[in-house]
Amino acid sequence: MALAARLARAGAGRVEVLEREQDPGGMPRHLHHRGFGRAPLPLLRGPAYARRWVRAAAAAGAAVRTGVTATGWAGPLSLETTSPSGLERITARAVVLATGARERPRSARLVPGSRPPGVLTTGELFRSVHERGLPVGRRAVVVGAEPVARHAAATLRQAGTDVVAMVTEQPRGTAVPGIPLLTATTVGELHGRSRLTGLAVRHRDGRTGLLACDTVVFTGDWIPDHELARRGGVPLDPGTRGPGVDAAFRTAAPGVFAVGNALHGIESAATAAAEGAAAAACVLAHLAGAPWPEPGPALHVRAPLLWVTPNRITGIARRPLRLRSAAAVTAPVVTAAQDGRTLWRRRIPVPVSPSRSLGLPPDWTARVDHAGGPVVLALG
Repeated sequence: MALAARLARAGAGRVEVLEREQDPGGMPRHLHHRGFGRAPLPLLRGPAYARRWVRAAAAAGAAVRTGVTATGWAGPLSLETTSPSGLERITARAVVLATGARERPRSARLVPGSRPPGVLTTGELFRSVHERGLPVGRRAVVVGAEPVARHAAATLRQAGTDVVAMVTEQPRGTAVPGIPLLTATTVGELHGRSRLTGLAVRHRDGRTGLLACDTVVFTGDWIPDHELARRGGVPLDPGTRGPGVDAAFRTAAPGVFAVGNALHGIESAATAAAEGAAAAACVLAHLAGAPWPEPGPALHVRAPLLWVTPNRITGIARRPLRLRSAAAVTAPVVTAAQDGRTLWRRRIPVPVSPSRSLGLPPDWTARVDHAGGPVVLALG
């Protein structure tokens, strides 16, 4: 929506937003807590924040089409779509993938045991409570301790459910007042047939236990919704599992851009909107005839780092790079190296958290050899 508003306002021609849901605005539509947006504008609840961006796009002249699903590609910049009005082929001068991220379904999390009713993802919980007004159970366990897990706990309480514990594999986390937080703990097995009755947990030191509950909410474990990118042959980055992009949000497919949580799972709505707004200048430059660059050196990470975006270097980056770690690290030293040559090394004065990405300054990308091998980011 942010990108569509900028493009339409700049006179980019016909700008269409294809939204497969019946209501536009993405995940914020289901998140009723306050805190969406950035100062100096007042912080809003999720649905109001989504409506504000939808109105901005429409007011700028973008066509926001709901109930339209892009099912595949008919050419490099042609999409096959389906909607209640039938099949359609749309050919554009630029295609921007802003498909967002999705949670891994419970089946993909490989938790042993039965699959009785009462096992939910965050999205299923929010839809049940906020859209359908359905009861979700009396006693719940939330698996996770990142911000979305805390919002899940608040939503459960709002629905009248007692949250008996939050469980995280991380060695530490931020507790919600009144809810026990079990750190360094994994879910071992789900119990129950006609309804969930509990789940087994195992602490890192070997202790085990059984938490009696009729509802469990698995939070986090986000991955970019990359199905459309894959169908179009757009190369994916092995770290983010989203389309690989350079600092101008260009993929390896000429004319195809990618922004927001389609690139990584998962950043805030404000970050996604900021990326969309920043990508407008890049799309406009392409429409004006700017050449599409060669892919350039890939940008890789080493454990415990999970991913970095952008993840291809085609020029000097103008925006901070976003870096995510699988482990919490206090005041990490981050290095960037290429072919055995250190390009950049700096101690970051803030802690790295698995639930929050780290912004890296972009100036060192000017030292990348574009004829060289991959650039590797590491801690140490």
